[in-house]
Amino acid sequence: MPRILTTHAGSLPRPAALAEMHGRRSRGEPIDRDELRDAVATATAEVIAAQHAAGIDIGNDGEQARESFFTYVQHRMTGFGDASQRAVMRDLSEHPDFLELQIPRFQRIKVNLFGAAAAIGDVAYRDTSEAEAECALVADAPFERTFMTATSPGIVAAAMENRHYGSMEEYVRVLGRALAVEYQFIVDRGLLLQIDAPDLAMERHTLFADRSLSDFLEWIALVVDTINDALTGIDPSNVRLHVCWGNYEGPHTHDVALDDILPTIYRARVGALVVSMANPRHEHEYKCFARHPLPAGMALVAGVIDTTSNYVEHPEVVADRLERVAQAVGDPRQIMAGTDCGFDTSAGLGDVAPSLVWEKLRALRAGADLAGDRLF
Repeated sequence: MPRILTTHAGSLPRPAALAEMHGRRSRGEPIDRDELRDAVATATAEVIAAQHAAGIDIGNDGEQARESFFTYVQHRMTGFGDASQRAVMRDLSEHPDFLELQIPRFQRIKVNLFGAAAAIGDVAYRDTSEAEAECALVADAPFERTFMTATSPGIVAAAMENRHYGSMEEYVRVLGRALAVEYQFIVDRGLLLQIDAPDLAMERHTLFADRSLSDFLEWIALVVDTINDALTGIDPSNVRLHVCWGNYEGPHTHDVALDDILPTIYRARVGALVVSMANPRHEHEYKCFARHPLPAGMALVAGVIDTTSNYVEHPEVVADRLERVAQAVGDPRQIMAGTDCGFDTSAGLGDVAPSLVWEKLRALRAGADLAGDRLF
């Protein structure tokens, strides 16, 4: 019998000691590289085993080898240094009382995503040694298929300031050429490549908060075109694209509508989209896939688990969400069950208690089984 496969969006809880080491390395402080390597290897083995026990079909390394989902590039590429000045999301800046409530969360952060290294010289991929070490840790992972994440050129350009190139477009294109090295390396290792591109939605209320929707749509068209160039020669079936509005609890009152961006995102030459659909701001947008049918050959990983709440979804809730998505898409064979985003997008930044992450992933499996029984 067919069934609904389960996966997630990438990052999983890092042990506290590992998060601390990533934080020190991110700030340029000295670390014991052998100690970091051993800690990464141990943590990776543990999250692989935990995913398998929870019933995840398409799993990964939990990004244990990285400090965050995008600032890791400063260790793999040339040209980065100093510190950026990233704007706070518009919805957060409008509610200082909410920001005050978030102070304990900010104090847990080990990597400063709002002060990431900036581009101050020629950006190029230095070598693949770190990517090789990371891929080697999942070589024998017990999943039906193993994925490896890599960042989008758009989120790097948006959050790691350009202080070197003549235009933002030039910077994005250079980043695309650099990241193409990593994309190809991952696929050549037989892994499923996931490109993390929150910029395709989130930058509407950050970098483009004071600009028009048409300006933002031009931005995502540039990023998608750059990603396509970086994927030249790679079979789309080996790639999936993750899009979200920012993995944080907050008002999200300025989030761009999925209806507005989906047609442009569909231009990406990928085999699947990973889209947030469990959080209260975007749960209704499963209906978009009835209005904008998936392109031929493209699957949808539906986010049916919220990664910012410690509520553990009931399997019936997960099943109901998947059934609605399947109805909108029109064919349950085109959907998979996933999470809205990662659970630890930057070292120390997770909102969900680690023990509850695994409860949520078990609920994902149980709900996918219920939905599969009904749909097939």
